[in-house]
Amino acid sequence: MHITANALHEKIRSGRKVAVIDVRTPAEHGEIHIEGSHLMPLDRLDAKAAGDLAKDAEACVLVCRTGKRAASAMEKLSAADCDNLSVLEGGVTAWDQAGLPVNRGAKAMSLERQVRIGAGALVLLGVILGTFVHGGFYGISAFVGAGLVFAGVTDWCGMAMVLAKMPWNQRAGVKCAGNSCSV
Repeated sequence: MHITANALHEKIRSGRKVAVIDVRTPAEHGEIHIEGSHLMPLDRLDAKAAGDLAKDAEACVLVCRTGKRAASAMEKLSAADCDNLSVLEGGVTAWDQAGLPVNRGAKAMSLERQVRIGAGALVLLGVILGTFVHGGFYGISAFVGAGLVFAGVTDWCGMAMVLAKMPWNQRAGVKCAGNSCSV
């Protein structure tokens, strides 16, 4: 089930108990997030922790940047028998574009941009090494290209998963208790 930014805002404003779970990285959450949201990065998402948050709530809304990771989180939580879940249509991007209240912090480089930089650098490195050192290094470029095709077909990117765990994508000041994090 999906919910629009305005419908979610109206539920929150009317005083209804809504648990908002943000499944982005700590760096993304620190840059911009919906006030009162709980950070549970997708790679650390735990059905028990999410269920504990949602048990006293009328609704539990999963949020990411545009909605794709939140949909993955919903599948994961639904498989673990969590119910009453919704995905924020368009994610934090749609919420912000609707002019709804957000908390802003320091700007962070998006994970998508980091993947493009990393993939491009590896392809370039493979070509340079293949040309000037040994032809076997062209395999680096082929491997990255195959990874990009796989990511496009399956909508799962291993490089993004690795980059999300890098220290620069973790926020100082983010405290995690179990699998639930907060700023």
